[in-house]
Amino acid sequence: MSRSTRLSILLAAGLFSQLALADARNDQEMKQLATSSGCMTCHSIETGKAGPNGMKPIGPAWADVAKQYKNKPGAAEFLTRVVLEGSNPYSSHWKDKVSGLSMPPNAVAITEGKARQLVNWILAL
Repeated sequence: MSRSTRLSILLAAGLFSQLALADARNDQEMKQLATSSGCMTCHSIETGKAGPNGMKPIGPAWADVAKQYKNKPGAAEFLTRVVLEGSNPYSSHWKDKVSGLSMPPNAVAITEGKARQLVNWILAL
């Protein structure tokens, strides 16, 4: 293997390890934001977590949200609006999957910019 090939491989490995570190740091930041904004009261990240007293979870797991909205145009804008303004209990596709009736408005707990960051992170799960 030539010296330039080895150098290229080392540089690429360093770049990818930095990207992985950035992702892990972003995960921690987003989890902290979700916790401090009260999101984790009703939501979990992984599917299959029980809600209070063994009932269905209050809100959908974010892995399920990511799956539901994967590749849907406008999903990030729609979900950001839901976070800030709440959801309609009569048109929820989470009915019978969660115990909560609707998502309450959260504009007092999180800014639009932070909500957008969190939604984009959720959609990338």
